[in-house]
Amino acid sequence: MPPVRVPEQPTARRAEMATTEQASSAAEVARGYFGALERADRNAQREWYAPDMGGQIYGVIGPTGRAGMIAYFDELYAAIPDLRLEILDLVAEGDNAAVRWRTTGTFAGPGHFQGLEPNGARIDIEGCDLVRVKDGKVRHIDAYTDGATIARQLGVLPPQGSPAEAGMTRAFNVKTRVETRLSGKLEDVAEGVWLLRGGFPGKTMNVYFVRDGNGVLAFDAGVRSMTHAIAREAVGLGGLTRVVLGHGHPDHRGAAPGLGVPVHCHSADRAITEGDGGMSAIDFSRLNPLGRLLMPRLLKRWDGGPVKVAGTFEEGEEIAGFKVVHLPGHSAGMCALWRESDRVALSSDCFYTLDPQTGRKGHPRVPLSAFNLDTEQARASIRKLAALEPAAAWPGHADPVVGDVRVQLERAADTT
Repeated sequence: MPPVRVPEQPTARRAEMATTEQASSAAEVARGYFGALERADRNAQREWYAPDMGGQIYGVIGPTGRAGMIAYFDELYAAIPDLRLEILDLVAEGDNAAVRWRTTGTFAGPGHFQGLEPNGARIDIEGCDLVRVKDGKVRHIDAYTDGATIARQLGVLPPQGSPAEAGMTRAFNVKTRVETRLSGKLEDVAEGVWLLRGGFPGKTMNVYFVRDGNGVLAFDAGVRSMTHAIAREAVGLGGLTRVVLGHGHPDHRGAAPGLGVPVHCHSADRAITEGDGGMSAIDFSRLNPLGRLLMPRLLKRWDGGPVKVAGTFEEGEEIAGFKVVHLPGHSAGMCALWRESDRVALSSDCFYTLDPQTGRKGHPRVPLSAFNLDTEQARASIRKLAALEPAAAWPGHADPVVGDVRVQLERAADTT
């Protein structure tokens, strides 16, 4: 049954009548609702909403419910009191209707809109709403508007083609070049494994790409400023499939929220990954004076915020040809990925080869006690990793441990 364009054509076949009647009902509800908006009849508009209605206006609000939608229009009409809406086209099928509309008005106030103070600007835009109907009421709305045009008409963005827009474009490109310089070039680590260094200062945040089917997974997600670099490099390797976190601290989950792929972590780190990144457990008083001053600010800057965890893993599970090794201490769910065939360990923050307070690189050492949940447990985890006798152990920051890795890690556990 094709969509029904309103007004309904009288030549509809009898066999289509039931569906056509259903479509007309959706069309009538949509026309009634938008007719109320055309008349600026706020009471009638509200009456068309089902008690459990939901929806969103993409780029503006949502998802929200009936009360949120009413509050949005209250704000809109207070900011643009002469707002008028015109239906340009309406098509219905089943319980759904699509409405293309045009709205005009003056941002005269006295109310604000999205935090902006009224400036007298005129708006004239088109948009489209997808409306789902149930029991003669609007059950759900997905609204799409031209945000860039609205911003230009309100004066938030400069006019298209103007010198101001050219200046804004130049500033954006400068920012992009700075972000690019803050990330290094992709490095080969082992077969099917690559390293991207990035972050400020010193490009000391490590993100590892591991072949995962036709694409790659990211082991750890570095800091927020690495988001675009991770996404860009992953495309060249076949595309990012998922993020696997060695642990959920801010400088390891930082880019994860912006990558648009599922995020996985050890079950014991789920709470901090979805929460404050373990910040509440850090004892900054154990750092030197400069560290106490800078680290809280840096961690906040590095963090991309809480991450929705799509799934968890446990000791011994296989991930993209590697096995999970649980190494608690730095965090409850600290993990490494271990590949027996070439004895490669991707070890996250099981150990440091960088002093985060001074920026100096050196021999492996136990992570600073200020950042550990249990430092003695962290020592035991370093010994556990050493017992695997890796050929190379690649940490979450700075440089790998190679050579006699077992001896170096055991020394770190015993003496640092």
